[in-house]
Amino acid sequence: MSSFDSLPSSKDDVDPEVASFLQMESQKAELQAQVHKLADVCWEQCIDRPRDKLDSKTETCVSNCVERFIDTSLTIATRFQKLLQGAAANM
Repeated sequence: MSSFDSLPSSKDDVDPEVASFLQMESQKAELQAQVHKLADVCWEQCIDRPRDKLDSKTETCVSNCVERFIDTSLTIATRFQKLLQGAAANM
């Protein structure tokens, strides 16, 4: 008998607490991936070479980059949510 024999056979058999935990962990992983992507994008755009401390020009660039990245991400998420709601209403 394998350890997989005790796994739920469908989504309906999953403990709601476990499902909630898995969803939360998935969201954490997604957020962490977004932060890494943000760091990569803004680093490439604003940092020409590493220094001991950020000068005001670089600091402003990074701040603007982060703000635009967040604005864009929120706009895209809102648009997808509206599309999903529209699709659900048509079912």
